[in-house]
Amino acid sequence: MFSHVMVGVKDLEASKKFYDAVLGTLGMAPGVANNNRYFYRSPTGTFGITTPINGEPASVGNGSTIGFKVSSPEQGAAFHAAGLANGGVTCEDPPGFRQGPAGSIYLAYLRDPDGHKICALHRPG
Repeated sequence: MFSHVMVGVKDLEASKKFYDAVLGTLGMAPGVANNNRYFYRSPTGTFGITTPINGEPASVGNGSTIGFKVSSPEQGAAFHAAGLANGGVTCEDPPGFRQGPAGSIYLAYLRDPDGHKICALHRPG
């Protein structure tokens, strides 16, 4: 459905360090530079970080969450730990399984250095 997701950041290099670490736990290569942006490409889509091209300050989408699919709870825990070690902060409930209408899912929420909410999500088979 989506080709890419791009978020605005205030400090491009601090955000690159954060996303290199968390997305590295998913097997993704470090971000590739393209002007004032970095891109993380996978077979199913692209995630990007940028300083806003309109010159206005970057801001966080209130109510927005970007979810990253992980293959196991252990990979989700590594994603979360890498984020905390690289300028992120935990948010929501602690990482773990939650019950919902669709069954049991593993979730690990973080805020990146700019405050964007991201989540590692695993749905058991």
